[in-house]
Amino acid sequence: MPKTEEILETDPLTTEIAKLFPLQGRWTENEYFRLPDTNHPVELSNGKLVIPEMPGDDHQNAIGNLFVEIYLFIRSKDLGKVRTSPLPTRLWKDHIREPDIIFMSKANNKRIRKKYWGVPDLAVEAISKSTEKVDRIEKFAEYAQAGVSEYWIVDTINKTIEVYILEEKNYVLLGKWGLGETAHSKVIEGFEVKVDSVMEKK
Repeated sequence: MPKTEEILETDPLTTEIAKLFPLQGRWTENEYFRLPDTNHPVELSNGKLVIPEMPGDDHQNAIGNLFVEIYLFIRSKDLGKVRTSPLPTRLWKDHIREPDIIFMSKANNKRIRKKYWGVPDLAVEAISKSTEKVDRIEKFAEYAQAGVSEYWIVDTINKTIEVYILEEKNYVLLGKWGLGETAHSKVIEGFEVKVDSVMEKK
């Protein structure tokens, strides 16, 4: 099978289509929102399109389990809305991420748009070896800067859940829990989840 670079060199149609889009480093949200719909997450950071690797089974299992737990809890109490990736989340102008799970309280419902969400109250990322640096460093700083009140890091490798809360524009660790323990939220008052139930294969 030919490599992508070889196709671009030999396929005039592909090359011409590529010329319709900005070069990396020059993308804006206007061009971003003109991209065709896709089920694959596509992010915009510092003028560049970022296409994360496709998630594996452990990632999807943990995110699916946690989403169900959050969904059932907030629905029973009518607290707001929760969604999973892919869904563009506009942190600020020309900067768009796609967290694995996002929660928006009823009080901030006005931040929800048809094509994207504004800054959510809570964001969740399930990390893997390939995404750990981005999730722990880049997104950690970006979500704090944007004002995301709570950030969950689900580590499917070490089977832990870390919850950070925003205090004076910086994240402070609320807690780190492993197997046999129960994680809880401050933003979603009363919500707690067993780490085992998130990591369990279903």
